[in-house]
Formats: sequence, structure tokens, C-alpha cells
Amino acid sequence: MEDIEDVLGPAGFSGGGAPPGLRLPLSTVAVKPKRRSSKLLQTQAQPDARIPGTQTIYVKTFGCSHNQSDSEYMSGQLSAFGYAITEEPEGADLWLINTCTVKNPSQSAMSTLISKCKTANKPLVVAGCVPQGSRDLKELEGISIIGVQQIDRVVEVVEETLKGHEVRLLSRKTLPSLDLPKVRKNKFIEILPINVGCLGACTYCKTKHARGHLGSYSIDSLVDRVKIVVSEGVREIWLSSEDTGAYGRDIGTNLPNLLNAIVAELPADRSTMLRIGMTNPPFILEHLNEIASVLRHPCVYTFLHVPVQSGSDAVLKAMNREYTVSEFRMVVGTLCELVQGMQIATDIICGFPGETDEDFVETVNLIKEYQLPQVHISQFYPRPGTPAARMKKVPSIEVKKRSRELTSVFEAFSPYEGLKGKVERIWITEIATDGVHLVGHTKGYIQVLVIAPDSMLGTSADAKITSVGRWSVFGEVIEGTVAIKEAALEQNSAEVQVKNSPNRVEEAACSTNTCDSCACSGAESAAQQCTPQQCEGPSDAPTNCGDATRQETPQSTLVRRNVEGAGKTSESDTEKSRGDDQQVNVITRGALNIDRILWGGLAVSFATTLAILVLLTCKIFYTSS
Repeated sequence: MEDIEDVLGPAGFSGGGAPPGLRLPLSTVAVKPKRRSSKLLQTQAQPDARIPGTQTIYVKTFGCSHNQSDSEYMSGQLSAFGYAITEEPEGADLWLINTCTVKNPSQSAMSTLISKCKTANKPLVVAGCVPQGSRDLKELEGISIIGVQQIDRVVEVVEETLKGHEVRLLSRKTLPSLDLPKVRKNKFIEILPINVGCLGACTYCKTKHARGHLGSYSIDSLVDRVKIVVSEGVREIWLSSEDTGAYGRDIGTNLPNLLNAIVAELPADRSTMLRIGMTNPPFILEHLNEIASVLRHPCVYTFLHVPVQSGSDAVLKAMNREYTVSEFRMVVGTLCELVQGMQIATDIICGFPGETDEDFVETVNLIKEYQLPQVHISQFYPRPGTPAARMKKVPSIEVKKRSRELTSVFEAFSPYEGLKGKVERIWITEIATDGVHLVGHTKGYIQVLVIAPDSMLGTSADAKITSVGRWSVFGEVIEGTVAIKEAALEQNSAEVQVKNSPNRVEEAACSTNTCDSCACSGAESAAQQCTPQQCEGPSDAPTNCGDATRQETPQSTLVRRNVEGAGKTSESDTEKSRGDDQQVNVITRGALNIDRILWGGLAVSFATTLAILVLLTCKIFYTSS
């Protein structure tokens, strides 16, 4: 442990020797998705604090999909070593908080959680961008911390923290391996980080302090990972990074080369789809034709998140964004022209220092021009240590006013009107937070909510759009159109039980997708829904999308589902795909009114009981007389 910066404690390392190293089995962790009740955990024998790998760890994640992937890797390593992962902090022996430094609210939430942990007298490890970018933060005093490129040593840090030591691992070395054990939040979705850091120097960005300069994984390592996750039954692969477009510039390659290599490994039956992550305009301008070609591939969602941040060139220059509004227009226009049904999402920061009323009007006009139905609107938050924090600020009252005005403009759009009555192919991977609907996405990554059996998770089907709202699209699965890729996923004999959805992303309002976003994207957090947008183009395909973070879905009083967040993984060398695509008939539960059935049953029971009482009363009366 040559790079542990501080090890504090009354007795030092136990036994006076070096702490144990990272000991992980070679096989992949298999996870049982069945939820263990908290009562069961309480009745089990208390773990011996002296024996590593017998304790329960509470994992909390803030921020973007890259952070979520890091949490899944840390949970996988801890599970492989024997630790139980839980989403219930009260019964945990240690808390592991993976933090986000994009904006003040996310860091404030971290501080609140740290205070709760100290009050509960629980051992604590803080990971992620906050300790990496602000290691001397007062809230982190006396707490074990682990940096963004040290996640492969989380077991060591947890072990020593449980012994009462303070451990700090922050030095950057090589990129963490992509083949570490992993416990996915959703067993059908693989978040694949293709690089860390970026080439930009945005004046408001704190994430650059944490993630650092661009560091790309090799194409071979990423393709190998894709092969493994496809064999494990993953149905969506999200490419994640602080700037997808910058990929490979540090290792002599580029994003189109990577995308073509990955697409070549995707199943021809379209059972696994690829989603390209957030990209800033500068680094894709020279590759627009190649990227458009990839987006037209049947196994790639025709969706891209391109943050513009402002409609004013003067503000973009102050942000040091390294592009102009016209270049953003070129990206959007070219992709929408070359890709049928192309969907674009974007971000706006309101009230950046120096933004005038005229600058803001330009931003509003840009949003009106493109009729963007998906925009992440954020107020400017000065982050300590960034150049923007030293700039003259726009009065907070004015910042809030502009944010409200732009939000009103955005909410006035009707993005889904053209979808009603259409039939779209959807890929179903998740259960909605209402516990009633399943969540599917069209080729353009438009979210569609359907009522269907849980057995349809991980499948694709044709769905007829039945109704649309401002924030949601609802559909019905067409019987006989469900394509199932039957996979023989052999279960690892040494399965590890973990709590359902151990790594919940803070601020996520729906159990659907997360956006690949960093501080440079200016989004609230990447946990927000990244649904597509309406683009101008010759396509007759639907070009609308919506913000699924505000769903107008009915709440059922009787039907609730337990979301299976942690999926099953298995040994890659034994997992084979077998069977051909099958056609199955789906009987939806739309016509089944459970409320009426149950109330009817109660009424019959009541009437029967009343009749019996009347008969008994009559019998007693005649007997006595």
C-alpha cells in the first residue's frame, strides 16, 4: 500500500504489519436479484469486525452515469470479497458515498449525508469527484477517502476503515481495469466508460479538477468488454465519459474507429442496443459524417446529447467552450439531415457571469427555433477554485428569473403530438417508478411506458402509441411481435446475495436512463432523464421526445412491483447464447380491473357472512321457542 497517504489510528495497522492486499476471485460475481428483507438481516448473527468480508456496506451514489459505473465496480469488488451490499443505511456496518462535484446542491447533499453518518457513529468512506478535486475540504477531515482512479482498491480502504483507520488514496496511476467484478444497478444495462477526463478547460468546471486530463481506454479492451457483457445478457450498452467526442485523441485514434469496432460485435438480431454518450461540439465537428453513419446502424439509438450551454457567442467565449453557436447549429443540422428520426438533447446554464439580457434573449431564441422538447436548464453555481467563481456574478434574483422564463418557454412545447397512433419498435429494460409500467425506448430513445408482464424485461416489441402527455408517452404492446433472445446464463455456484438496487443515483426521479454528463454539460446531474428532442429534418419518423423526470402516470392502489435492480452476472467463459428468436403472445393486464375484482370478492364475502349470521339467528330463535 505504498501510496496510502495517511493511516491514522490509536494502534496503527493491526498486528503492526502491513494491511492485507486486495484479494479477489478470478470468476465473475453472480448476483441474486431477490430482495432480502431487512428483518432477515437483523436476525442474522452479528459480523465479527475483526474478520474482513463479513460486514454490510451501504453504497450511495450521486451524479453522472460514470459515477454510477464506478459504484457498480466498487460494489462488485466488495461483493466478491464477501461483503453484503445494502440500500438501507441503518443496518449497515459502513457507509460508502460516491460523490459528485458538478454543482453546489449535490455537494451539499453529500455534506448532509456525512453528518448523518457521523451522528449514527458509522465508519465512512467517501469516494468520487469531491475528495479527488477538493481533498482539503473541511467536511472530509478524519474520513477515509478514495479517488476516482483508485476504485480498484476499495476493498483495502474499507478493510482499514472498519479497523478504525483513516485511509486516503488519491494519487493517479493507470486507468482501473474494465474487467473488475461488477454489480449492475440494472442487469440489462451496462455503463461502459470509454475514457476519463477531457481536453477542455471550461471556466466553470470543477469536474476537470477531479477527473483530470483525457485518458482513453484502448479499442481492444473496450471491444473485449462489449463481448463479455453481450454474453451476459445485457440489452443496452451506454458509452459514458466526460466528453465522448474527445475519445482516443490521446492514444492516436478517434471516436468513429471505436464505434465501428463496437457495432461490429453487436448481435445482428438487435437484441443489444448501443447508446452514445454526451459529446461537446468541438470534437465531433470533423467526424459528423462518420458518426451519422454509426447512428443509422440498426443496433444504435439515433440519439445524442450535445450541450450548447448558451445561445450567445460572448457567453460561450467567457465559458471557454471552444465552439460557437453556429458550430452547434452545424452539428444539429447535419445529424438531423443525415440520420432519419435523429433526436438531440441539450443543456443550458442560466445566469453565467457577464450574461446580459441580450445574451439571454439569444439563448431563448435558439431554444424556440429548434423547439427542443428536452433541455436541462440549470442556474449557474460558482464552484470553488474555478475561474468563473472569481467573475462578476449576475444577481441571483435575475438568475432565477431567467431560469423560470426559459423553463416556461420549454414547457410550452408539445413534443409528442405526432406520435399518437404510430407503431414503434421499443426495447424494454426497466420498471417505472410507479410500479405499474415497464419502460421501453424507441430507436430514437423516446421513452414509452407500457403495461406488460415482467417477463418482457430484456426484450423488444412493437408498440402502438395510445396517448401522449407533456412529459410521457404511453403505448400498448402488439401481440405476437415480442422478440426474445433466449440466453443460457449459467449461474455462478458461489452466488452473492445483495440488496436490490444498491447504488441508487441521487436526484433520479425515474427508474429509466441516465445521461452521460459532467460539469461541462451543466446538467442538474447525469441522473436526470436524457430523452431525445425534436429536430428539423426531412424524416417522416417521429422527431419528438420528452422529459421523463416528470411523469403523468396513474398510481395504482393495488399493483406494486419490486424493482430488481441488481442483476445476475456469470462466468464469461461458460455463458453461451442459445436458441433462435421466438414469437410469443403477450396478454397485457390493461383489461384486467383488479380493483373491481377485489371489491367484488369482498362484497360476496360480506353477503355470505351476513346470510350465515341470519340463518344462525333464526335457528337459535326457533330452538329457544
